[in-house]
Amino acid sequence: MLNQIQGLHHVTSMASDARRNNEFFTKKLGLRRVKKTVNFDAPDVYHLYYADEVGTPGSVMTYFPFPDIGKGRHGVGEVGTTVFSVPEGTLAYWEKRFADEGVGNVARTESFGEKRLTFTGPDGDSFALVEDKADKRAPWVKGGVPGDEAIRGFHSVSLRLKDGGATEELLKFMGYEEVDKSGNIRRLAIKNGNGADVVDIESLPGAGFANLGAGSVHHVAFAVEDRAKQLEVRKALVDTGYGVTPVIDRDYFWAIYFRTPGGVLFEVATNEPGFDRDEDTAHLGEALKLPTQHQHLRPYLEEHLQKLED
Repeated sequence: MLNQIQGLHHVTSMASDARRNNEFFTKKLGLRRVKKTVNFDAPDVYHLYYADEVGTPGSVMTYFPFPDIGKGRHGVGEVGTTVFSVPEGTLAYWEKRFADEGVGNVARTESFGEKRLTFTGPDGDSFALVEDKADKRAPWVKGGVPGDEAIRGFHSVSLRLKDGGATEELLKFMGYEEVDKSGNIRRLAIKNGNGADVVDIESLPGAGFANLGAGSVHHVAFAVEDRAKQLEVRKALVDTGYGVTPVIDRDYFWAIYFRTPGGVLFEVATNEPGFDRDEDTAHLGEALKLPTQHQHLRPYLEEHLQKLED
C-alpha cells in the first residue's frame, strides 16, 4: 500500500461559458480565482482555477470552459458529486445565500451522519456542502462570504461506477481505507490527510454510462508532496499494471494521469511549485498567464478570449 497520497489535490471540470463560470465560483461560492491561464492542448480555451487564498492542494476547483460545448450526460464512469467543506451550523446561511443568488436545485440532505446541502452549478454540475466541525483549514475571506461561513476546501468526491470493486481496491492500494458504508456507497478516507480526505464509491450496476460535456468532471487529482514522491507512486502503479503517462509539467504542479477500472480519469499532482510561481500572492488570478509554448499567441488570445469581468 502506498503512503505518499495526501488526499485530493484538485478537481477539473468542463463548462460552456467562461464568464458565467467565473461569476458562479467567485461571487456565489466566494472562492478566489487563483489562476487565469489556458488549456495546454487547446490554447484558445481558458483554464480557470478557483480555491482558497493561495490555491492550497485540496481546495482547487478548475474548469475548461469550451464555448458552445454540448451538455454532459451524468451516469456511471464519472465523478458524481464534488463536495465542499463548510463550518458546523452554516447550512442555513448557504441556503439563504443560494436562494438570493438563484443557485439551482438546492436541497437539504444527510449522508454518513453529516448535514449536507446539495446544489447544481451553471451547467448542471453536481455539488454539495457538508458541515465539518473538525475542518480547521483557513478560508478565503475576501470573496463576499464571511470567514465563519466560508468554504474551507474540498471534503470529498463521489465516484459513480457500474461496479466499484476494482476501483475500491485501487484506492486502497493508493493508501485509502474503508471507514464506513451506507447502502450502495462505500466511504474511503486517507488518515492524517490534507483535509480533502474522502472518496465515496457509489455502485450503480443498472445505470447508463456518463457522456463527457459541460457540467462533467474531466478528472480528479490526488496530492503528493513533491516530484520524488510522485515518481514513487508512478513506479508502483506501473508495476501493478496501470498505463500511466510520463510526468507532465503543468506550470503550477507536475502531473501524471491514468484511467481507473471504473472509467474515471485519475491524476496525481505535486504540491510544488504552487500558484505563486509567476504571480505575487496578492494578485493571484488577475493577469492572463500563458504556458511558454503559447506565449506567441498572447496578442490573439487577449483579443479573442471571453472577458471574465466588465
